[in-house]
Amino acid sequence: MSLMAAFAVVALALAAIGIYGVVSYAVARRTREIGIRMALGARPADVRGLILRQTSRFLLAGAFLATRLLSTLLYGVRPTDPATLLTVPLLLTAVGGLLAAWLPARRGARTDPWLALRQE
Repeated sequence: MSLMAAFAVVALALAAIGIYGVVSYAVARRTREIGIRMALGARPADVRGLILRQTSRFLLAGAFLATRLLSTLLYGVRPTDPATLLTVPLLLTAVGGLLAAWLPARRGARTDPWLALRQE
């Protein structure tokens, strides 16, 4: 059981690193859009909230798909099991949304509108 827990922690860490990379890339690609939003009056908290909301929606959808996959791999776990339906999405959203997406969202919120609009 300890080995399974260790593998679960490693898998969760790898998932967080992957989510961080994807969100960081998406924020870097949207620098111009974020600069325009901030130039039009968006506060840094609004930009952080936008990025975190979009990441959380994506993670919740992925977590619900993961419960379907887990139900086929584990004996005695139904896709409609309340514990599975609540635990997996909340855990993935907490780790992915709060930990892995926070740093790119914070970096995006610090975007200087003037520099973002001067790019390219």
